[in-house]
Amino acid sequence: SIPGYRSDLTEDEFRAQLASVGIVGTGQTADLAPADGKFYALRDVTATVGSLPLIASSIMSKKIAAGANGIVLDVKVGHGAFMRTEEDALALATLMVDIGRRVGRRVRAVISDMNQPLGRAIGNALELKEALDTLHGRGPADFRDHCLTVASQMLQLTGRDQAETETRAQLVDLLHSRQALAKFRDWIAAQHGDLRSVDDPELLPMARFQRVIPAPRSGYIAGVNAREVGLTSMLLGGGRAKKGDQIDHAVGIALHAKAGDRVTEGQPLLTIHANDEGKLAGARQRLLSAYEWSDGKADPPPLLHQTVG
Repeated sequence: SIPGYRSDLTEDEFRAQLASVGIVGTGQTADLAPADGKFYALRDVTATVGSLPLIASSIMSKKIAAGANGIVLDVKVGHGAFMRTEEDALALATLMVDIGRRVGRRVRAVISDMNQPLGRAIGNALELKEALDTLHGRGPADFRDHCLTVASQMLQLTGRDQAETETRAQLVDLLHSRQALAKFRDWIAAQHGDLRSVDDPELLPMARFQRVIPAPRSGYIAGVNAREVGLTSMLLGGGRAKKGDQIDHAVGIALHAKAGDRVTEGQPLLTIHANDEGKLAGARQRLLSAYEWSDGKADPPPLLHQTVG
């Protein structure tokens, strides 16, 4: 979504940026856990995508090979996650924590909910705008809270002798003082991203069609199926159906109401961002079917299920 941003850093570039900026994001390379890249390509054709040992080793091999001595894992559970049940998520989290500890790493895993989408944006540029809103002190409360929870766990692993509430308060101060935003800008600039898109999100990719979909009825929203919403975004062009597909960074969905909210018929429920009117029409019905309704008060799912390690 950000013009110029590079995610194919060399090892020298990775190390230099980590030393100078303190944050770096890059994809797998021929030098970073290359065997995992081959295993990953084979899992589709050997029906082993769901193998817990292969999932755990794939994730942990890159973390360990990159040299991290403190690792926080965000393991999703629910409709929109690979682990559909808490039992499976706990098994995966426990396995990864154990792998890290066996090689002397400090590891924690947060099992977090993905029954409904986190935040209100689904789609590349839309999610980036939401992240920037959050760094400016706005943004959805659930997304902000989730980020603070994971960041608190990261700081706890550094060995700070303080309560998690104190650590969290320090993070909130960094957010409100815009130091977090400044660090984000440093990170993007270091990887050659155009900061104009960061400073003015209106310059990010924008879809030609933005269709507001009204609520079909009044009542409480009991649930929003994250899997259906995610697949719809993919069908709009926001994700890959197969390797090699081009991603449309502008498309996606913005949710105006989520589980636990009460809406009235005709009230804006969601907005579809599309570059193809045919795909937009198909997305509308699929998204409406992703909502569960209740006449009585409904509670949203918990953000955090448990922490392992």
